[in-house]
Amino acid sequence: MSNVPAVGGKDLIRALKALGFEIIRSRGSHFWLEHSDGRSTVIPVHANETIGKGLLSRILRECEVTKEDLSQHL
Repeated sequence: MSNVPAVGGKDLIRALKALGFEIIRSRGSHFWLEHSDGRSTVIPVHANETIGKGLLSRILRECEVTKEDLSQHL
């Protein structure tokens, strides 16, 4: 698998929206995204912070999105 560059919450949300996800709700700095086929995840959006490798892997696994797909939409 290719390496995904450090990505912030807003950029990750933008990429997932391009893949068909929509924001269904938010609470504070956390956004819940859902795809029309039922896949969903929560994305933290904190100012000037990137999402860690472990959390990014978990989010991609929940969304069933590959790192390559994500890289194309960043």
